[in-house]
Amino acid sequence: MVKFGYTILYVDNVENSIAFYENAFGFSRKFVTPENDYGELITGETTISFASKKLANQNLKEGFLESNLTNKPFGIEIGLITDDVPETVQKATSFGAVLVAEPIEKPWGQIVAYVRDPDGFLVEICTEI
Repeated sequence: MVKFGYTILYVDNVENSIAFYENAFGFSRKFVTPENDYGELITGETTISFASKKLANQNLKEGFLESNLTNKPFGIEIGLITDDVPETVQKATSFGAVLVAEPIEKPWGQIVAYVRDPDGFLVEICTEI
């Protein structure tokens, strides 16, 4: 059996990234290493984790594409479910997220919006399907 355990985002500053997700979305930190090069949030069944780009470079000797707000987002997103999409988008942008797409109702009734976090990662904020 395989279980999806976590997603790790490679960031410049683990502490700042964790603080953004705590403030913008109300998550709680599970832990941060003493070196501040890795940390996890309590987000439900699947954990969002953060690793410093320095640590990532130690693990991925041939490098990786770095996320930032200057380039287009990667073709992947983090999906966060909420009962109030407009309020969550407003809160996220007040803590530094960049609005990509205003909340819109999809034909199946789901409300969906997109922001980019301060590290440039794409975040979908939506209601449950």
